[in-house]
Order: sequence, then C-alpha cells, then structure tokens
Amino acid sequence: MWFFCTFVNMIKRIFFYTLLFGSLLSVGCGSGNQSDDKSKALAEKEPNLVYDIDADKYQLVSDTVRSGQTIGQILDGFGISALQIDRLDRATREVFPLRNIRPDRPYTAFIKTDSVVGDEEYTHLDYLVYEKDKINYVVFGFFNDSITISLGEKPVKVVRQRREATIESSLWGAIMEQELPYALAAEMEDIYQWTIDFFGIQAGDNFTVIYDEKLVDTTFVGIGRVWGMKFNHAGKDIYAIPFKQGDKIQYWEADGASLRKMMLKAPLKFTRISSKFSYRRLHPVHRVYRPHTGVDYAAPSGTHVHAVADGVVTFKGWNGGGGNTLKIKHAGGYVTGYMHLRGYAKGISVGTRVSQGQLIGYVGSTGTSTGPHLDYRVWKNGTPIDPLKIPQEPTEPISKENKAAFEYVRDCIIAELNGEEPKEVIIQLDSVVIK
Repeated sequence: MWFFCTFVNMIKRIFFYTLLFGSLLSVGCGSGNQSDDKSKALAEKEPNLVYDIDADKYQLVSDTVRSGQTIGQILDGFGISALQIDRLDRATREVFPLRNIRPDRPYTAFIKTDSVVGDEEYTHLDYLVYEKDKINYVVFGFFNDSITISLGEKPVKVVRQRREATIESSLWGAIMEQELPYALAAEMEDIYQWTIDFFGIQAGDNFTVIYDEKLVDTTFVGIGRVWGMKFNHAGKDIYAIPFKQGDKIQYWEADGASLRKMMLKAPLKFTRISSKFSYRRLHPVHRVYRPHTGVDYAAPSGTHVHAVADGVVTFKGWNGGGGNTLKIKHAGGYVTGYMHLRGYAKGISVGTRVSQGQLIGYVGSTGTSTGPHLDYRVWKNGTPIDPLKIPQEPTEPISKENKAAFEYVRDCIIAELNGEEPKEVIIQLDSVVIK
C-alpha cells in the first residue's frame, strides 16, 4: 500500500512539473514572438521624411516669407542669436546668399523639444528649410555651435502626355480652353518660329503634341522635353520630330528637313498684325493713301524685338516718321528694318554682328505713330518685299549617316502622335538603336 501511494505521488509530481515547464516555455516563446514582431514592425516602419529629415522627431512650423521680412527676423523668432545669424550669413555666401530670400516663398522650421518643466516646454530649432522654387530648397542647420547649409531637390515624377486641341481664335486660346500648360505655347512658338506664322493661324487649325509633364507629388511644376508635334495649318500637317545631330537636339520635318530656316517668321512674339504690306494704304495719321511696304505688329510698349537672322547692324538712329530705327544686313542680299522702337538693346550699334533670335530692341511708339507697335520691313537687293512671303530655305538637313536612325525615331513618334502603337516609345536621343 505504501509503495502504491509513493508511486502515485511521484506520477503527480512529474505531471505537475511537466505542465509548469510547458507553460513557462509557452510564455517564453510567446514573449519571444511578440518581441520579434515588435522589432520587425519597428524595422519595417519607414521614417516620415520631409525634405529628407525625419519629421517624426520634430514639431513642424510652416509659413511664408512676408514682404520686407529678412531671414534674420525669421530666425530670431525661433531663438537663433544674432551671432549665429551673422555666422550663417557668412557661411552661405558661396552656396545660397541670404539676400536671395524672396517674399511669398514658403519655409518650414523643425523644432525639437529639450525638456518639459511643469507647463513650460523648452525647445530649440534644428533646421529651417527655405523653398527657392517648387522643386529646389535650402536647408539651414543649427546644432550647438555648428551651422550647416545644404541644397536639396524634391523628387520629380515625369509623366508622358499626349494632348490635342483645335484652334478657334488663337494658339493661347486653345491652350487655355484645353487646360494645357502655358509653357507649352511658348515651346510651340519656339519650335515652329521659322515655319508657322502664328499671326496667320486660322480657325480649324489643330495640333497634337507629346511632352513630359513634371509633378512634385500631384502638383504640376513644369514641362520637360517636347517629344513630337503635329501642327495642321491651312490643311497641311507640319511635323516636329526631335533628333540629335552632332551635339545638339533640334526639331525636323518628316522628310528630314530642318525646321530652322534662314529667317524667323516674325521678330517678336505674342502680338497681332495691325497692318500688312501694301502699296496703297490709308495712313492712320496723315489720312492719305501711300505705300506701306512693311508689316505692323501691335504689341505693348517694351515688348522684346529680335533679329530675324544673323547679320550686321548698318543703321541705328532716328529715321523721321519711323522714329528710332535699326537696319540689319543679312546674307543673300537681304536687309531688315525695325521702326518706332522705344529703345535699343545693350551693345547694339552700327557694325555690331547679331545672331538670329538675339534681342536688339524694344517696341515703342516713336516717330509718327498712333500707338506702340513695330513696323517691320524687308528689302531684297534694295527692293521692298512682303515680310510674310519671304521664301524660306532650311538649314542643313539630316545627314546620310543619320538618315536610318532619324527615320526610325520619326516613325515611332508619328505613330504615337496618331494614337497608334509605336515600335518603341522614344525616351532618349543620345544613342538610337534601331529595333
């Protein structure tokens, strides 16, 4: 009987310790798993980066620079001493001079809490970030006695866009109606400035364009390269195909002829024609019929006037009813004249060599004039000719060695412009591989 009781007690103890050990092991394993899960969660949690700074460690205060406000006044409000501000001013001169701070630009302060005593919170400024524009920013750092300055860029996302529009009144009107970027109109004017007379576009003209749109988060910040364009003007499709020949990317017509011509279509932008070439025009001031062998472009006073071609200035000065006038001699027996100027660009004088597109003067109303405009004239071997009807000779076309590569790029771009599937979406032009 004694042996049986002893044996039963021993079995009970073994069972008890087994249960106890298993429970402890289970708790230990469970704690280990929970600990591992927490560590894994902490490791997987990405930092909340704002301007590449871990924002979770700071209190952020954002504002904009007010008119007349200096960076010193802003920093003083965050407890930065006059001595530190002076050191910052000297340290930033080579990177970003503090005088370049502009009103209405945003800034963000990164404030760290040192301690809390009762209801009092003691803090200090670690960083102040100033946005130069929508992409670029400057980081000023303050750590004990040290000052740091660094430049940064927000990540920019590039989205390829294909858009089209029909013109009812003007290019700018079509751009606004379709809510396209305004910068696109300027790009189109630059690309087609030798080929299309934008003062003569008609209702029903239309265009299709492929371009890169730049976004920071979801905010539009600008456009990148125009990858191709088809402009239908007076029933004719005029293509603009980008291609790199030599060390320069230019735009070319579908047959490989350069869109760049000997003369620009007009010497200024964003205006309207108020009077055309005529041998019998009623003069707006003298009220008599007389020849007007030029084109009048109505434009605000001060509008930039550009040389339509390379040449040499042969006349600069007062020209009676023409007011302040410039004349430029070009190759091929051509001379261009620019009248009623408010003034001349810096460095322009008789004998000055000018390049196509170079700023030469400003629209004015000098001489006999009813308002600010440019009277633009062209002579060929001394005979006046209509500036709107000058025969345009293209510059150097696509070379023979580049022809196959150009045609491959052209076919891909035109397919994309037409809404078809291209052999390849062209995203670079430095080294074209024909597939």
